[in-house]
Amino acid sequence: MLRLTNTLTGEQEPFVPQDKQTVRMYTCGPTVYDFVHIGNLRTYVFEDILRRHLASKWTIKHVMNITDIDDKIIKRSIETGKDIKSYSAPYSAAFFEDCEKLKIQKPEIITPATEHIPEMIDLINRLLESGYAYREGDSIYYRISRFPNYGRLSKLDRRELKIGARIDADEYEKEEPRDFVLWKAPKDPREPRWEAPFGEGRPGWHLECSAMAMKHLGETLDIHCGGVDNIFPHHENEIAQSEAATGRPFVRFWIHGEHLLVEGEKMAKSKGNFFTLRDLLEKGYEPLEIRYLLVSVRYRKQLNFTFDGLREARAALDRIKEFLFRLTTAKVKAGSNPKVASALSRAREEFEAALDDDLNTSAALAAVFVLIGECNIVLSAGELQEDNRAEILKWFKVIDQRLAIIPPMEQLVQSDQEVEALIARRNEARRNRDFATSDRIRQELLDRGVLIEDTREGTRWRRK
Repeated sequence: MLRLTNTLTGEQEPFVPQDKQTVRMYTCGPTVYDFVHIGNLRTYVFEDILRRHLASKWTIKHVMNITDIDDKIIKRSIETGKDIKSYSAPYSAAFFEDCEKLKIQKPEIITPATEHIPEMIDLINRLLESGYAYREGDSIYYRISRFPNYGRLSKLDRRELKIGARIDADEYEKEEPRDFVLWKAPKDPREPRWEAPFGEGRPGWHLECSAMAMKHLGETLDIHCGGVDNIFPHHENEIAQSEAATGRPFVRFWIHGEHLLVEGEKMAKSKGNFFTLRDLLEKGYEPLEIRYLLVSVRYRKQLNFTFDGLREARAALDRIKEFLFRLTTAKVKAGSNPKVASALSRAREEFEAALDDDLNTSAALAAVFVLIGECNIVLSAGELQEDNRAEILKWFKVIDQRLAIIPPMEQLVQSDQEVEALIARRNEARRNRDFATSDRIRQELLDRGVLIEDTREGTRWRRK
């Protein structure tokens, strides 16, 4: 049975969707004021692993928002002289390009905040009518003192509440628990605004997710995900406004991914350790190598992102490629080797158990590499049989469905006449002891992304 760590209780709990069939899952998407960085992408990769594993058991209804209106976007759009849509659209498109490169699956429903203003206005009206919201000047605020469970998610001491104090900023520290803004009156004529019964303005960031999540998933969600930095104030405020409006629990399971460090330090542009996916690709790393590193550490642990770690990820993927190449090209007899069948069965069980254990991806990967090691011994002895090969390849497709870290099969074996011709020329040069030509052709193949291996059976090759 799947068990997940619920931030709300601090405990690992068995998970089953409330209607037994469909998981209603919401994830906080990007604020599209800039390119997302590798720390953001770690969160989206962990959520992708969760989604993929859930989908192996139930139907998924996954909603993700796009924050296309907030303090940062407005500030940048004014500075650049653009309207918010023109400013934010390229960053939204870039985010989905990054996701595609990293094999992050798209949610069923994507909700830009600016397309859900009526739902946000309706939620504010409900909070005003029930006394949880109040007007101050031309803005609307949430009265945190009215909500007795405020601080439960973030383990906030209610004695720290600053009764009557207000804050307009979207983001603030846990040491400043104040009445937060639901609807902001414009302070600058260049700010975007919408008409509402309580005056023109725009929604606060925290309100946006509550309104969109409940519109598409109902009043009680099964799972709400995000990074640990979202716990306070964002997710705490989502609970307060949603439950005040409905009188029902807003979310059953809150799942949060830990921070990513770079070379042991928090990312900062001033430190020169702030990386987007584009930065890493320009340095010559492949998207699959980056994803592998992000997957290799369980989501609840801090991940120390290093370039040594990326090189280790590359080596791990090379080991998988080499095994699959060897497996697919080996000459095998019909039938099944019971030792291999037993090893595969054990690996499958350990892999599933690891993912059911709060998405323990590092243990899941360990099960894969144990099987690779055992199978390599059998391959060397010439004892692997056809049924074993078919079942192993079938399971590797399952691994890829769950983790999306298996190189495409076409990268392993390709019929490429030009490559074959170069290898034939190199083999001839070796027979003639023309090692200068042999080395030159090897380097030419390497430059084309082709690795070669000289074996007793002949020269093997594969693409990087």
